[in-house]
Amino acid sequence: MTNDIIITVPATTANLGPGFDSIGAALTLYNQFQFTVLSDTDEDVKITVRGTEADRVSTDRNNLLYQSFVKLYQYLGKTPPKVAIEIQLGVPLARGLGSSATAIVGGLVGANQLTGTPLDTKEVMELAIAMEGHPDNVVPALLGNCRLSTGEAGNWQVCEIPWHDEIVPVVAIPDFELSTEEARSVLPAQISRSDAIFNIARLGLLLRGLETGREDWLRVAMEDKLHQPYRQGLIRGYETVKAAALSAGAFGMVISGAGPTLLALTDRDRSFSVASAMQEAWKNEGIVADVQILALESQGARVG
Repeated sequence: MTNDIIITVPATTANLGPGFDSIGAALTLYNQFQFTVLSDTDEDVKITVRGTEADRVSTDRNNLLYQSFVKLYQYLGKTPPKVAIEIQLGVPLARGLGSSATAIVGGLVGANQLTGTPLDTKEVMELAIAMEGHPDNVVPALLGNCRLSTGEAGNWQVCEIPWHDEIVPVVAIPDFELSTEEARSVLPAQISRSDAIFNIARLGLLLRGLETGREDWLRVAMEDKLHQPYRQGLIRGYETVKAAALSAGAFGMVISGAGPTLLALTDRDRSFSVASAMQEAWKNEGIVADVQILALESQGARVG
């Protein structure tokens, strides 16, 4: 058993259009967490945060990373040790890229390592889903790749979704936030049968489109009627950025998670054109956006 551990957890993008609350993918953008067990202190936790937006992260017991760290000890019926935590931020906060999922997964995996890994990956996953409330971000953050998750507590079924090598994710991260609570508040309580059929068909096509890389399938498959039509009004410049992305060669563009980050899928040859077009479109709306060409992260949370 070690007294010092480093956990690196990737950002995630959820929904991918029609896969509302069920599909998510890990991306090559990361938060890193270092845990060091302390003995010569009266404090339960000492938290240091580095990176952009570091001043906005709680450094007391309310920190989500620490809460998830404690959660695993409580689950095991053990008293958590006094610990120093160093957080290196690489995933923007409240932008739809799974920053809270990285904290939940990082805390659980860190605690599991410090206790000698008494829980297997499935048990850690169950705890993470229970803390987050839904699986679409925490599952790929823990396991990597693109994942489809369905089920309920104690019986989650997770399958990997094949992702064609030529598909490149481009994220456009604006300099404003959108809370998950606000994004959920605009969703209707009921949907029509036709909208349900619309999404079911496109989710099936999305799975095949991601596997084959077929552009014509993905252009249709990334459409959605369950959440994006209601949320896009909360994201200034959405239509302008989408039109620019598609004109530059994107297969499609969706809201990443609850937003406001926008995700385009394209191929390597057109990725720079798509990224530039999205950035310029938002600039014309008076919004500064950090646009990054990423890749699918295959490993998920890793130790060391």
